[in-house]
Amino acid sequence: MENYTKVAILENNIEAQLLDSILTERKIPHLMRSYHDTAYDGLYQAQKGWGYVGAPKPYRKEIMDIISHLRKEANKPADLS
Repeated sequence: MENYTKVAILENNIEAQLLDSILTERKIPHLMRSYHDTAYDGLYQAQKGWGYVGAPKPYRKEIMDIISHLRKEANKPADLS
């Protein structure tokens, strides 16, 4: 197994699920790690974000590009016409 490094902090569960799905579809090795801790009832998630994605270094740029695209799409105003 290759060495995994932290690539990015994820903002929420939806972003984490979308990213996980895309990376799995593209066969990009990755690890999704949540900051949720039942002892603190999600306190760390409220302060630090949902968690993070880890991956081998050669995939870092590709993953960051995907995250950037997801965040741009999430911040677009909805077209209600």
